[in-house]
Amino acid sequence: MWQGWSVTAGGGQELSAWRTLHSIPPTEAANTELQEMSIPQFLLKGSVVVSAVVALLTNFSVLLCFTQSAELRSHVPGIFTLNLSISNVILALINMPATFLGVASSAKPLRDPLCRAVSFTETFITCNAMLSMAALSVDRWVAVVFPLRYSSKMRYRDAVVIVSYSWLHSLTFSLMQLMMGWGAYSDTYASCTLHLDAEAASHRSAYVTFTALFHCSSFALCLVVLCCAYLKVLRVARSHCKRIDVITVQTLLLLVDIHPSVKERCLAQQRKRRRRAAKKICIFIGSFIICFSPYVITRLVELLPSVDVPRHWGIATKCLVYAKASSDPFVYCLLRHQYRKVLVNVICRILRKDHYFLSAHSTSSMWDATDENFPERIT
Repeated sequence: MWQGWSVTAGGGQELSAWRTLHSIPPTEAANTELQEMSIPQFLLKGSVVVSAVVALLTNFSVLLCFTQSAELRSHVPGIFTLNLSISNVILALINMPATFLGVASSAKPLRDPLCRAVSFTETFITCNAMLSMAALSVDRWVAVVFPLRYSSKMRYRDAVVIVSYSWLHSLTFSLMQLMMGWGAYSDTYASCTLHLDAEAASHRSAYVTFTALFHCSSFALCLVVLCCAYLKVLRVARSHCKRIDVITVQTLLLLVDIHPSVKERCLAQQRKRRRRAAKKICIFIGSFIICFSPYVITRLVELLPSVDVPRHWGIATKCLVYAKASSDPFVYCLLRHQYRKVLVNVICRILRKDHYFLSAHSTSSMWDATDENFPERIT
């Protein structure tokens, strides 16, 4: 009676046993399972593909802005942004395609050596990206709280030291994972990631300690830094807004003959200025929490022996991490005026070259046609 008991890609042991008990033929059961799994699997594959394409386009746009603008390269935060963009590009080129293959085939897509290399890359890149976001928050805190001493407190040398620490911190955990053999394919996440094989179950206590320490020193540490830095930035920004509001109100009281519409416009700008800082900080912290916390919490809950994480949920949390890589350029770069200006100039130059090439080609074609018809006109 229990010969039909098998573990499906979704972990459906109870579903397989139910089909066996009710004498459902294997072909019909496979078709039913395919219909049940097709829609979620299609959505997960589509989200991975969209995240990869958007991450490549947007992060390459940021790198293009750096190569075309000496002003952006001269800014100290540009080092942190450059480090973050390079990490996101590597994630989109290596890890996202591997996850797509795992979701599409519902099986291990790569051989063991290559899978361990992909797992090493994921651990290194994810930790490095989180630390880069924390470094950007610290840079903004120094710029807002100490505006007159920013150039002395945050120099190029200091930024290089912070990036070097980020690489060393990430490399320590990824090398330890590689040496302990904890990088393998996980069917729960359909990817090569930090995973303990059944053969190495004797090292479970060390694996649990390593996993908890890794997420605490990457996600939890960066979340604390982001919250502390941006909340202090918000406090300083609100105090500046209050001072500006007092000056604006005093000026409006002195200007008796001013038109009411001008007064209303000034008051509207005051309200908009108050909301702007809070909105930006909510985007910085909120995007970090929404994209990373489901995955990290799932990885920590997974360490409990009695917990079995559903495959669809595991892949969905992985897709959220990939979505962060595609949204980072908008959060930190492309919506700012300097980056938009450089990107628009690059696009305009490309369009002008294409327009010049097309006009030259059409002109040459016209002269060729004229030369072909010239003997006919003579005769």
